[in-house]
Amino acid sequence: MIRVTAEGVVDVVTMAGPRRNALSLAMMRSLIGALQGCQGRVVVLAAEGPVFSAGHDLNELVGCSSAQTEEVFGVCTELMSVVQSIRQPVIAEVQGAATAAGCQLVAACDLAVASEDAWFATPGVKIGLFCSTPMVALTRAIGRKRAMEMLLTARQVPAREAAEWGLVNRVVSASSLTAAARELALSVAAASDDTVALGKRAFYEQIEMPRDEAYRYARGVMERNALAGAAQEQMRAFLEKRGR
Repeated sequence: MIRVTAEGVVDVVTMAGPRRNALSLAMMRSLIGALQGCQGRVVVLAAEGPVFSAGHDLNELVGCSSAQTEEVFGVCTELMSVVQSIRQPVIAEVQGAATAAGCQLVAACDLAVASEDAWFATPGVKIGLFCSTPMVALTRAIGRKRAMEMLLTARQVPAREAAEWGLVNRVVSASSLTAAARELALSVAAASDDTVALGKRAFYEQIEMPRDEAYRYARGVMERNALAGAAQEQMRAFLEKRGR
């Protein structure tokens, strides 16, 4: 269901599940464990087959109890939080459809590369199940009006438009998708992993704060970062190189 492959400094976590890589409880728990266990400097989240993920497994939501729905959406929320709380940047490698919680997973990732045939939707409104939890990540990725359009109309947003909206970073041909995701991952991995981890954590901490509070917080982070031995060493090396 989940395969983890180490490619040098990049860990590739691949979903290979039934029903269009549906985010069943088993799939989500496996993803949480895989992400938390990654040792590389960057994580690429990929999927087998023609579809990235069709979202929740509806078989787990039909005829279920309140305890079961609480478990499904609780584990889903935990998964999205883990994506953003692990130290490594997570890059979604998206082909085909990413719908409902699958779209949420892409929105939760730090970066995303999509193939030209990829598309995104939050179609829950069509089946009486408004995509309320996907709404959280989606709104933060693309803004209120665009998120509301997706949530209310269930419109399929093609990859190029999703890139214009900020849901994905790059759109490439299907044949170039894997190479493009690895290229981006290696570009991120070129920096100090401690610095990147600090920056990722700070990004998500400040983004929900009012501006002045965010500046106070970010200033403190940068002050501590600037005094760290690694930063001092690298800044000194940069200045020495520039002065030659």
